[in-house]
Amino acid sequence: MLLANRNARRIPYPEDLREIMSIARAGQSRDWLAHWAGLNRGATPLYSLPDLAAELGVGQLLVKDESQRSPLGSFKALGAPIALVRLILRRFPEHNFNVRTLLAGEYAEALAGFTVISATDGNHGRALAAAAQTLGCRCVIVLHANVSVEREEAIAAYDAEIVRISGNYDESVEEAAALALRNGWLVVSDTSYDGYEEIPRDVMQGYGTIAAEIVEAYDQGFTHVFLQGGVGGLAAGIASYLWELHGAQRPTLVMVEPAQADCLYQSALAGRAANASGSVDSVMAGLACGETSPLAWKFLENSVDFFMTLHDDEALLAMRRLAAGSERDIPLASGESAVAGLAALQRLAKAPQQAAELGLDKDSRVLLISTEGATAPGVYAELVGESAESVLARQREWLARA
Repeated sequence: MLLANRNARRIPYPEDLREIMSIARAGQSRDWLAHWAGLNRGATPLYSLPDLAAELGVGQLLVKDESQRSPLGSFKALGAPIALVRLILRRFPEHNFNVRTLLAGEYAEALAGFTVISATDGNHGRALAAAAQTLGCRCVIVLHANVSVEREEAIAAYDAEIVRISGNYDESVEEAAALALRNGWLVVSDTSYDGYEEIPRDVMQGYGTIAAEIVEAYDQGFTHVFLQGGVGGLAAGIASYLWELHGAQRPTLVMVEPAQADCLYQSALAGRAANASGSVDSVMAGLACGETSPLAWKFLENSVDFFMTLHDDEALLAMRRLAAGSERDIPLASGESAVAGLAALQRLAKAPQQAAELGLDKDSRVLLISTEGATAPGVYAELVGESAESVLARQREWLARA
């Protein structure tokens, strides 16, 4: 499904939104995160895929590879840590914590009795657990029924306490909030709800690092940017940055999500933050969310030009195409949720009328964000028919020839 957003606007970045999220605050978050050992040094790669661009009928296709952001293997390593740091600074002003030494774990003794909790599909919880372990506080993670054992073990490896529920992601969010209220813990969530916006704002602001690196690496500017859905946090972090930077000349923004977890698509139809119309369950686990983050929607309702929904089998085809690579395209191990943008572009290449509606043609410069690698290696191998290790070995060979 493709929907043109009737509320999209080509206007300067509004001041009321700038007070919530801004390039300046994104820069501060980026500076702070540079001191966390949980991140790899330097920017993640921005790869040009000329053969795939030719296949899809666009001028240039670039992919930001967030699998190399950290050992955690996803972009979530930018959101949870910075939100936890800002929460601790607000919670314990009397300690006058220094951010650099806080991120080095030097206040672990003072934080030993402090507990944070969150629901997750996998990557956010893993990032929060890793940050909590570094800083020295306790972390509890609530997992729903469809989170793989592989992802659970990856979170538990960072000393997080795991709580399992039988419901879906949205029910795990409710359970995390209830446990926090009962035990005096604090929720560090990447989705907002009534009365809870400060921490999700900080999570989204951390994602501005991705946009900053892209702008530094590629100065020609993009005509189109495809963004993953979920609750809308990543998209809001990227869209707000590009909107503030380019104003009315911002690129065309396209939101992509699973057909059965179409909360953002439904929000565009309703003109307000809404819930998904389907079962929510999807192979695109990181996007299997049923409720739009109201805070994220404040940034998306006027900046996203088109909303698209996909079927799971389309994501699998995109995963396999990136894994295969070509003579001029580097092979990439991109996870199930990472390929939503490419899957959408592949569908549009087969629908010339819809592509024309988006303004896609041989002169288009398109940006995709591969948000994660094989964060569940067993699941990845089953879906792609090849292990991530094999793909990465081929990637190393490709780089050696380049």
